[in-house]
Amino acid sequence: MAFATSSFWGPVTSTTEWCEQNYVHSSYIAEFYNTISNIPSIVLALVGLVIALSQRFEKRFSILHISNMILSIGSMLFHATLQRLQQQGDETPMVWEMLLYIYILYSPDWHYKSTMRTFLFLYGAVFAVFLSQICFDIGFKLHYIMLCLLFIPRMYKYYILTQDKPAKRLAKLYVLTLFLGLLCWLGDRLFCNKNSHWYFNPQGHALWHSFMAFNSYFANQFLIFCRAQQRGWNPRIAHFLGFFPYVKILKPKSQ
Repeated sequence: MAFATSSFWGPVTSTTEWCEQNYVHSSYIAEFYNTISNIPSIVLALVGLVIALSQRFEKRFSILHISNMILSIGSMLFHATLQRLQQQGDETPMVWEMLLYIYILYSPDWHYKSTMRTFLFLYGAVFAVFLSQICFDIGFKLHYIMLCLLFIPRMYKYYILTQDKPAKRLAKLYVLTLFLGLLCWLGDRLFCNKNSHWYFNPQGHALWHSFMAFNSYFANQFLIFCRAQQRGWNPRIAHFLGFFPYVKILKPKSQ
């Protein structure tokens, strides 16, 4: 949307804009609320990383939390600048993160794990190069939805195989935050013309960021629980600061 003050970054070059008036609060931040709403994602990913390192989970989960932070930082830069280069810095980590989720979900039953890692790495690298050369906004969204559809059935399988009620609650919170986030995202896209004339803009895309921060956190903890069960680490759900659920494990002494 048109900006109200001078722009430090110059004209918008990204292929996508959201329902927030540009440069209202600062000449350095194009979409103020869409930018700062990524902070919860960084904080929750950092909490998850600290827990993962303190309990010595597999490295894949530390990498997963770091990828959540990288994605959030890329999103902040994109919404702050609305430049094409920063848009790539948001969209490329989105795909890389989904490839990492796919690896974590499917690798336990994959007989050729090194082949799977190599394929996903090359897929991510080729995609990054392709995205840097060609703008395909609708194609990117369809591609990302396809990756998400590969993610959901496996999560459902893990859910029905899990008997622990607190762990199943994590999966339900994952679904709830995803549903609420999608409602906010769709509302922001479909009713932008109406929202922009309201006295108070609900900032649907910023709410999407906030819900997805918790969505990623719940998904990560649920996956950690399932993996800990596979490894025989006796996982249970505990709570950090009396609120944030996390997985506490007890590894056999031999490990």
